[in-house]
Amino acid sequence: MLNFGAMKKVEVLKLIDLIEDVRKLDELIVTGRKKKTSDFVLNQYEAKKIKMIGSLIHELANPPIQSLESYLLIKKILDKYYPAIASDELVNDSDISKIIAVIEG
Repeated sequence: MLNFGAMKKVEVLKLIDLIEDVRKLDELIVTGRKKKTSDFVLNQYEAKKIKMIGSLIHELANPPIQSLESYLLIKKILDKYYPAIASDELVNDSDISKIIAVIEG
């Protein structure tokens, strides 16, 4: 079970707010693509989304809630916001390809 009992209500609300902000930003990106928004603006949105998801992962992967359940939440977040990215699309760096090979090994 997630160790939310060790968290203050303020910390839980902070995580919820961050998730909602990521969701809203993702909706902006999807809408922007449909409306042919400039690549510059979309790239800014994507960079902000990556930063926000990084913050969310950091919060979930560290005490006081670091647990198997928090890692499953991280997986759920990554699956939701980056579902269709194949690992071969990520391999543009030899070091990353080495890490992927070990993970899949």
